[in-house]
Amino acid sequence: MDIQASFAISAAGMDLERLRYEISAANLANANTVSGSARGGFQPLRVTALAASQAAAGAGFDALVRQGLSGPAYQIEPVGAEARAVQDPGHPMADVAGKVYFPAVDNAAEMMVMMSASRAYEANVAALNTGRTMALRALDIGNGG
Repeated sequence: MDIQASFAISAAGMDLERLRYEISAANLANANTVSGSARGGFQPLRVTALAASQAAAGAGFDALVRQGLSGPAYQIEPVGAEARAVQDPGHPMADVAGKVYFPAVDNAAEMMVMMSASRAYEANVAALNTGRTMALRALDIGNGG
């Protein structure tokens, strides 16, 4: 396997984890935005990994590496949970029943996603650095060093 392939796989992993972190941060940033209707406000998002190709799964290690080089397959989709209704008739965004609606953002779950994404990003950086160190050592050996 070419050393550039391992760099590309680590870079794709870092890109995915950065996206997971950014989506989670956006959810937390909008957790307290209000709306006058249950469907009109901010919709929390999530990054969903798509299923791996069945053809690559049975074809061996090289096919799995090539699949990793194509980048992670993911989509960004709304969570789909209902907004949280709070009775506040004095609020300027209240509906006729006196309710305002907050997005269904679970702060604890979003913090766990952020921590998980951060740790996975660090693991990809460590893999990238290890590959770089191995490549540099191979060059040193090749130069008689």
